[in-house]
Amino acid sequence: MISIIGAGRVGSAIAFLVGQSGLDDLVIVNRSKNKALGEALDVNNTLPEKSLISVMGTDDFSKIKNSDVVIITVSGGVIKEDRAELLPFNVPIVSEICKNLAKYADEAKVIVVTNPIDVLAYQILEQTKFPRERVIGMGSSLDSSRFHYLLAKELGVKQGQIDGLVIGEHGSTMVPLFSNAKSQGQKINISEKKTDEITSELKNYWKYLVAYKEASVFGAAKNTFDIAKSIVEGKDLLASASVYLDGEYGFSGFSMGVPVVFSKNGVKEILQLPLDDKETKLLKISAKKISDDINTLSTYYQI
Repeated sequence: MISIIGAGRVGSAIAFLVGQSGLDDLVIVNRSKNKALGEALDVNNTLPEKSLISVMGTDDFSKIKNSDVVIITVSGGVIKEDRAELLPFNVPIVSEICKNLAKYADEAKVIVVTNPIDVLAYQILEQTKFPRERVIGMGSSLDSSRFHYLLAKELGVKQGQIDGLVIGEHGSTMVPLFSNAKSQGQKINISEKKTDEITSELKNYWKYLVAYKEASVFGAAKNTFDIAKSIVEGKDLLASASVYLDGEYGFSGFSMGVPVVFSKNGVKEILQLPLDDKETKLLKISAKKISDDINTLSTYYQI
């Protein structure tokens, strides 16, 4: 069973993907029961013919009991320049969700979509005491999809012909790995000026979305769905995601986007890719940004 906490635009889009694919039984939890009921009624009309899954909407957290996957999308506040601006709003919300996770779904794999993803993934890990393999921040997966789009546009190829990952913070210090990126199986070769331009465009991608349509919805939903599908089906998936680090890339004690292989138990493996000097330096900056934001958590709740 998959439970989605939050029936806003992203949560509802994830629910649609789960429903229309017939992936697994689905529970949509929202503080407004009517909103959850409405989304469930709608998603029920998307199920594949002969599907055996069920979809329900509720405001009752006890209904997430025995979930295999719990996806957290609920959010408050508005981002102006930095996702960390949402901490005062989202830390208390996530703190309450953690109590329900521990009470009703203590074996679940948790996918965090709520921003700032890296900080809140750490908060959930600390508050629930779940194993690090079971608390996953989606953000760098979405950043990697955007990286593919921008590289494909620059190189004049299809997005599906690009391989490349983004690591670090899901935010202004993210690190696209140009040194590992490939187009049609071949390493890319573009100027440093152009990589800087693409990096800037990547970091500001969310601002374009906000200007045009208020928020990222489908990209966040699809990347979250892919991780959930990997877990439910037990099929390996390579993606970039925020997980708690214990020495990987020279960092410990916080969650950050790194290359990960997912499978039925959540994080199956953290991949250690070679980085060039510039990427190594930028990743240290990104790690410090996340650590600094984590150090403010005590302002909003007591770990």
